[in-house]
Amino acid sequence: MSSRKVYINGNYVDEKEAKISIYDSALMFGDMVFEMTRSFNQKQFMLKEHLERLYMGIKILEIPINISIDQMEKACLETIEVNKPYFESTDEHRLIINVSRGPLGIYAPIFDNKIEPTIVIADFPLKWTVSGLAKFFDTGINLVVTSQRAIPSHIMDPKIKNRSRMWYQMANIEVSKVKGENNWALLLDTDGFITEGTGDNFFLIKDGKVYTPEGRNILRGISRDYIFKLCDELNIECIEKNLETYDVHNADEAFVTATPFCLLPVTSLNGLKIGDTVMGKITKKIIDKWSSNVGIDIIAQIKDYSKEVDLINNSSPTPYAFKK
Repeated sequence: MSSRKVYINGNYVDEKEAKISIYDSALMFGDMVFEMTRSFNQKQFMLKEHLERLYMGIKILEIPINISIDQMEKACLETIEVNKPYFESTDEHRLIINVSRGPLGIYAPIFDNKIEPTIVIADFPLKWTVSGLAKFFDTGINLVVTSQRAIPSHIMDPKIKNRSRMWYQMANIEVSKVKGENNWALLLDTDGFITEGTGDNFFLIKDGKVYTPEGRNILRGISRDYIFKLCDELNIECIEKNLETYDVHNADEAFVTATPFCLLPVTSLNGLKIGDTVMGKITKKIIDKWSSNVGIDIIAQIKDYSKEVDLINNSSPTPYAFKK
């Protein structure tokens, strides 16, 4: 039985016993910001950048937490240390950091009038998240444009990484009904321009240049930002611009990025093929450079995890697994 520990407001509790109040603003309104991070060789990757984005969301949503970003970083690293005895030597640490403003004020008497924000840090083996994704490095994924549109920033800013994500879930449910395999959602904005997936950022490659949607109506991913750095190191031009589905059909290569899996190739849009191979030449250069920088063969690691882990049987759509 797992004995992993979860940090909740300064205390550590057993993973199975970790709970927040049914009156928490996170449950009542989806009023919670969060981050997911991962390690390479057990060293957290771009943790500070994730926390900076977290704290920007906390600032904008005016969540009155009383710990600094440096204290939050220390709590994250301490949570990893507390859980190291329960991880195997080949496991990577996937942190989930959740912050809400806590129980709503009308319920204060239940808590002796001591209302405080809710801060949760959970450390979970990365392999359970990514093991089912290994096949996509060999098959690629088919992006499906959904009727569900991205929520534009003037209604609710998607640059705040928050738990109010019902439009993602509706897109996932829609895609789960599409015939065929390896289908992932791709959302457009209200003007018909490509935004993002339901938990990933989109890139295409044309004539040796990398393109990605402008950062207006999307979550500006930490992995997305790292692609700009990798392209700079590889002397590849990376451009932000409005993209239409026509541009994708006309692309030489395409891929998506997210923290757990880093990068996955996209081989078709709405069933129409993109490029000539699963992993295009420039896409391969980028993932190889990423692997070199972090000292891990990213693709090999995820494929090794897929051999180790049996996928959990779940009939509900998720960002990475769709069931019909």
